[in-house]
Amino acid sequence: MTPPLGVILAGGQATRMGGGDKGLLRLGPSTLLDHVIARLDPQVEGLALNANGDAARFADLNLPVLADSVDGFAGPLAGVLAGLDWAAGQGADTIVTAAADTPFFPCDLVPCLQLASEGMAHPLALAATPDPKRGLARHPTFGLWPVALRGDLRRALTDGVRKVVQWTDRHDARLATFPDEAAFFNVNTPDDLVRAEAMR
Repeated sequence: MTPPLGVILAGGQATRMGGGDKGLLRLGPSTLLDHVIARLDPQVEGLALNANGDAARFADLNLPVLADSVDGFAGPLAGVLAGLDWAAGQGADTIVTAAADTPFFPCDLVPCLQLASEGMAHPLALAATPDPKRGLARHPTFGLWPVALRGDLRRALTDGVRKVVQWTDRHDARLATFPDEAAFFNVNTPDDLVRAEAMR
């Protein structure tokens, strides 16, 4: 399969961290974003960052910075759409997204998502891990997304859809299941950052 383009979703408001860019928080000698880039970059054909506001604060990353095209804070789907629009301009068929605050996601994320989506007319898959209460927990900021559905996604956002799985369920998205329950541990609070240090 052709490697997709990669898009790091960093457009959240980080309210539980007191605001600001969670991706720029330090985890050891590097930032959270540095850890995410190190894991995603080898798996994709090219990389961009979805973030809003002044793009200059990410200048040292040397990545394209893609702002949401949907007004207001529309959540991760707006970042996915920004990534799909960018990918369309690059002539790509798919993107894979990863969250900027999740530093330990699998190094085989992309091939597993691609494998899960095999045979679909428009490859669409989300990451999932075992969950003792729910059976499987979906991780909707980690997904494989087809450029061909960007028009449909734009209409859904215009109609007020905000939950990722509300849209992906419409298109029968597949799940790529990863065995490690902690693989998609994300940093939402200062305590989470302390835990992440212990997990490094």
